[in-house]
Amino acid sequence: MTDRFDGWIAGLGTAAGLRVVVGHWPRSPLGAFTDVMVEQPDGHRVLLAPSREVAEFVAATYLFDDVRVGGVHAEIDGVRWRVDAAPLALSFTVGGRPPLGLLLRAVPRTVATSPLWISAVDVVARRVLPGVRTRGSAGGGRREYYAALDLHGLTAAATTWNGADQGALAPVAPPVRFGFGSTPRTPSLTRVVTLVEGA
Repeated sequence: MTDRFDGWIAGLGTAAGLRVVVGHWPRSPLGAFTDVMVEQPDGHRVLLAPSREVAEFVAATYLFDDVRVGGVHAEIDGVRWRVDAAPLALSFTVGGRPPLGLLLRAVPRTVATSPLWISAVDVVARRVLPGVRTRGSAGGGRREYYAALDLHGLTAAATTWNGADQGALAPVAPPVRFGFGSTPRTPSLTRVVTLVEGA
């Protein structure tokens, strides 16, 4: 059995060292939802999930030191995104496509979401995008594949954690350590289909 999650992943860092990964999934086996993974400067990894069901699935797939269930809401207005997931408040602006985004859009969707294609892309991704992987373990004997369909850079962000301003937008450095791979170092929004086999 394969679970399919269709949506977006945003990854960004802050000047204070907080790194944030937002998953926004309009279509998934768990219904539409948004979840947030945060790695604090000291390496403490936190999952912010909107429901117990989402928390259990994501925590079985990735590694966290703390799992919190509560309201997680995303509002999208053109290129502007706002995510509220206490204790995180985040807003960011989406910019244009880099050359990689143009290349990703040129691949037919049926090809891009094939595990064979994703496995081939993984070999390239590991060499040109440090920390990025497109396939790996999802825990419990399952396999996970990330099919990237489009990519945009982020041009600005405002982030608070526990009410404290986290400073300007910064690279995702060091890479986040939730699972087998990180988001790109450059703050970005990726259009993605995630496949979890053996679920």
